[in-house]
Amino acid sequence: MSATPDFTLYGYFRSSAAFRVRIALNLKGIAPALAFVHLRKAEQHAPDYHQHNPQELVPFLVHGETAIAQSLAIIEYLDEVVPEPPLLPKDPAGRARVRQLALVIACDVHPLNNLRVMRYLEGRFGADEESRTAWQAHWMALGFAALEEMLARDPARGRFCHGDTPSLADICLIPQLANARRIAMDLSLYPTLLGIEENAFRLTAFEAARPQNQPDAE
Repeated sequence: MSATPDFTLYGYFRSSAAFRVRIALNLKGIAPALAFVHLRKAEQHAPDYHQHNPQELVPFLVHGETAIAQSLAIIEYLDEVVPEPPLLPKDPAGRARVRQLALVIACDVHPLNNLRVMRYLEGRFGADEESRTAWQAHWMALGFAALEEMLARDPARGRFCHGDTPSLADICLIPQLANARRIAMDLSLYPTLLGIEENAFRLTAFEAARPQNQPDAE
């Protein structure tokens, strides 16, 4: 797929938030120009990147004269400027349900597990690798258990979190499962989530967005 004019994505291959945006872009058929920000080399703190994004995080999307940080804001923007295929249902109740599922990950799980939190736990509190891994696993397990219960009993679930097409909820879930595998979490407790993941990776949009498939992967 050739680059789509006027779109540039700043990201890092291991960032799960950037992973979300890559999935959304792929689903929309958008191939942005790529700019790499190596988080472990602290490139996000460089003055030129700070000018783009004072929060010093990835992802960051530029579309023409529009510049947007925060993965969910980026994804909803993409859904508005490129409406097909939709990433949110058309009915208000469906949209609220999908956002609810997405926010379990994006607000309650992921922020407690990202790189800057891990570094703070290590630097401020002396948390070793075992302690940091236990911290990550604790918060992921709480979120996954809630999602498993919510999805397993809900007739609105299909092959994906909401029906039979991927939505914002799946876009948030799949990268977090990848994070869990990185710390060797036992995911067998969440068969509904694993079934959704299996369906997701049958789609090129999800497979191509995997961290290991990115040009900056190490």
